Amino acid sequence: MTKVTVLSRSFSRQPVLRAELLARYPEASFNDAGISLSGAELIKALRGHQKAIIALEPISADVLDAVPELRVIAKYGVGFDKIDLPALISRDISLGWTGGVNRRSVAELVIGFALSMLRKLPEANDAVCNDNWHQVIGRQLSDCTVGIIGCGYVGQDLGRILRAGFGCKVLAHDIQDHTTYYTETGVIPSSLETLLREADVISVHLPHDASTANILDAAYLGMIKTSAILINTARGGLVDEVAMKQILKAGTLAGAAFDVFTCEPPEDQELLDLPNFFATPHVGGSTQESILSMGRAAIDGLDDYRVPEKGVFPPGFW
Repeated sequence: MTKVTVLSRSFSRQPVLRAELLARYPEASFNDAGISLSGAELIKALRGHQKAIIALEPISADVLDAVPELRVIAKYGVGFDKIDLPALISRDISLGWTGGVNRRSVAELVIGFALSMLRKLPEANDAVCNDNWHQVIGRQLSDCTVGIIGCGYVGQDLGRILRAGFGCKVLAHDIQDHTTYYTETGVIPSSLETLLREADVISVHLPHDASTANILDAAYLGMIKTSAILINTARGGLVDEVAMKQILKAGTLAGAAFDVFTCEPPEDQELLDLPNFFATPHVGGSTQESILSMGRAAIDGLDDYRVPEKGVFPPGFW
């Protein structure tokens, strides 16, 4: 009998997903301890299993060598920065993955961030709660130009919401050609430099790899308008957080809202304490609907999988 284990904590806590997986794999085991697995504990949890559902657990070549019985990894979620894909290829290990399963959840969080920061809701809440009743003047998202860096599943969904629901002017930067999408939605393709200089709200939607690490460095951050808001719900390490902190402190960036960080949980308390910085604990995919969608895709990935192929699968990653 094929043995399956679930490393993801949120999957393991979800009763519907547990029941649906057990109906297919009655002997499946779960991360009932609710701990973040890495190193020796990760290897111990994988040992003896041919298939595994993972979330953010780091799957390295060393881990794979320690559990040669593992033949299929099903991804709960969409990112691959914690998986050594070349190591899967060289060991003929398969990946079960479905793209875009949490696109609406993340896109709605971006909208929430944008509205909160533009309307200065954290400041307004603090004023009311601290007996400092006064008008807080904000801005309308509808009248803003929004820049989307990375036009994949989430970026495209966000663009559609902003165009159809708010009537925003939307600029998008991507190395891929999305001509059909731009024509259908009215989203405007843009260079990164133009987007940074013109957008009132900038939202990052890129994978994290060698080509995108700290892509928004001090030089690029310096191009952003002083009145703009920067949002990152994609992956930590895409934005130079030290450089961003300095321009937030100087007031040359109006505000930023991050759901992801280079180090999680974040350790830069000075950044977290800034009044124009808003943070959440990596909750982009944490809606009831998204958890079910990601979990069901992962369950399907246990039986519908393929060995990664450079330039082909997973699409858009290489």
